Amino acid sequence: MTFQSMLGLVKSSLSIEEAIRVAKPLVVFVIGMVIYSIFIFKFYKFIAKRDIFKLNLAEYSRSRWEDMKEGIVFLFYILEHIIIFPLLTFIWFIFFSMLLIFMSENQSTSVLFLFSMAIVATTRIASYYSEELAREIAKTLPLTLLGIFLVVGLSYFSLESALLAVKSIPLMWKTIVYYLFFIVLLEIALRILLFIYNNIKYKKFEEQ
Repeated sequence: MTFQSMLGLVKSSLSIEEAIRVAKPLVVFVIGMVIYSIFIFKFYKFIAKRDIFKLNLAEYSRSRWEDMKEGIVFLFYILEHIIIFPLLTFIWFIFFSMLLIFMSENQSTSVLFLFSMAIVATTRIASYYSEELAREIAKTLPLTLLGIFLVVGLSYFSLESALLAVKSIPLMWKTIVYYLFFIVLLEIALRILLFIYNNIKYKKFEEQ
């Protein structure tokens, strides 16, 4: 078979329409994986930081109003560390939960919520010990789920079951509220322990 005949065979066998049809799902998967990976990369570093959101509201308040009372400054600290941090952490919990709902098979929503909150709480506790350890914990679950998706394929996942699980979420509003309180109290406890630790460390440094 000559080169010309082979070229003619290729031209007669291939078409632009078929190439587009074949490439379309590939492009969708690539875009989806890139967005997913970037999102995980940004968010796991975010949740693993001990000081998640560096507002420095207290410092801002002092620089603008030098005569501001210490009580107001303390309120800014509460806003930053006790309200904003836990809420942002809770968003990560919701994200984890939705991932598990869409990528788990025949598992109750309550169990998935429990597992998600355990991961988030463990990450937050670990961030006060070592941010590197917290990053490893925070990225393990999403990347594992991505690996399962790539290896097992779409046949493992049931969109119908996932949608039923999503519909059941409003029925668990009490659990969600309790978990929100839990993460707030956890952050408060961690901040108190950090304050005590820093004071002890500072006193030992002064004694030396």
